[in-house]
Amino acid sequence: MNEKRVIVAMSGGVDSSVAAALLHDEGYEVIGITMKTWGFMEVGGAPKHESGCCSLDAIYDAKNVANKFGIPHYTVDFTKAFEKEVIKDFVDEYLHGRTPNPCVVCNKKIKWEELLTKANALDAQFVATGHYATIEYNNQSKRYCLKKSADDHKDQTYALWGVSQDSLSRTLLPLGKYTKPEIRSLAEKYELKTANKPDSQEICFVADNNYERFLRERIPEVINNIDSGDIIYKGEKVGTHKGIPFYTVGQRRGLGMAMGKPVYVKEIDYETNTIEISDKEELLENLLEATDVNYVSVKHLDAGSIVIAKIRYSDKGTAAQVIESNENSFKIKFLTPKSAISPGQSAVLYDEQGYLLAGGIITKSIKNR
Repeated sequence: MNEKRVIVAMSGGVDSSVAAALLHDEGYEVIGITMKTWGFMEVGGAPKHESGCCSLDAIYDAKNVANKFGIPHYTVDFTKAFEKEVIKDFVDEYLHGRTPNPCVVCNKKIKWEELLTKANALDAQFVATGHYATIEYNNQSKRYCLKKSADDHKDQTYALWGVSQDSLSRTLLPLGKYTKPEIRSLAEKYELKTANKPDSQEICFVADNNYERFLRERIPEVINNIDSGDIIYKGEKVGTHKGIPFYTVGQRRGLGMAMGKPVYVKEIDYETNTIEISDKEELLENLLEATDVNYVSVKHLDAGSIVIAKIRYSDKGTAAQVIESNENSFKIKFLTPKSAISPGQSAVLYDEQGYLLAGGIITKSIKNR
């Protein structure tokens, strides 16, 4: 493998553009690849003018940056893999009453596994992205560690917990030591077309952020036959839901009933086809279990150790104690109860220095007894 050759995933945004520019300046032989993973015609919800990742605008912007530095650029069709690994999982999770995080699946299965396959074909030792995170190698543990970026607001380690040790060993993340304003400033210094391009928002393939519309258009034959069921409040039926795929834990709006006060979705039971609602304080829970665990900066978690746990991307993190852990799962107890812990989302554990220890998919949460 050519150790000075790197495949950079160029989305057409400012972050990946600057990542490519920085690596080029460092003397790497950069090859830009824009991953075509979906199209507006297939996923619907298209605005009047297509923009954002995977649009023609994004491809042209990435190519423009590549041309500026004399970097080869290719657009590669990953739509079949994205459909199989990301969109199918997204749909299945909602159908079973869970709230998925497709970015986690995409990072592991597409942005790394598929990109590394392409890197192998091009004799490139490394792949790189514009994620805000840092990779360090620990000589004592013999592990590649993920650490939070210099910009806590933009840090993206939460969505990277599923990336394997082998993948991390071949990854460069040049933005980890920068803040977003610094990246914007660098883009202007490089005179990049993408310097002032807005950041992408929400789930990329649900451009209008309307998950119900997406599901109805994606699998109408399934959605049209979804059974309604009972909405339960304090053990009593108080209403009828329109189908569990259309609700998430913590949801307050769109419940279709007037209770005279704010109420929230507390639990979605796929087996009984019921949705339990509650007052806000009833959303607080202490215990969390997660499976499909990937250990990153450590090989295992010690029972009794204190970690900082995040249960969603925007979560600031809360201290928790490890109750038990094994190769595939862990259970933690929050020192301060957390609200709206959602099965299907990721539980990501850090130490006080910001190193990502491990992550997993939340299976259930329990009130302390």
